[in-house]
Parts: sequence; structure tokens; C-alpha cells
Amino acid sequence: MANKALATRQKMRITVKPTQQVAKVRNPVAVAAKLRAAGPHAKGPAQERQAAKRALKKAKLVPEDE
Repeated sequence: MANKALATRQKMRITVKPTQQVAKVRNPVAVAAKLRAAGPHAKGPAQERQAAKRALKKAKLVPEDE
């Protein structure tokens, strides 16, 4: 029971006033990258070819009347 005295002791608290708060350090490289407007990439030729192939299979082929 050596720790019995520690339970009744007043705990030390450190308070930080709002004027003392330090701003969070940000990564300048990440901020610069986020500011650049990056959009979706264009589809590759293989994806376009596959999409055309699927569209061809889906389309009903009707012979033209002569």
C-alpha cells in the first residue's frame, strides 16, 4: 500500500490559454498540390476499344433494304 498517499494528492494540471496555442505546421508541398486543379484522367485507347466492342455487341444489327 505504498501508493495510498498518491491517490489523495492533487494532480498537476497545465492549462493553455487560447492566445498561447501554436498553429499547426502544414506541409507546403501538399498545400500547393491541393491548390492545383487536378481532374479525372482521360481513358486509354484499350478502354475506348473495349467500350466500342461492347456497344457493337449491344446494338441490334438490321440489314438495310435495297
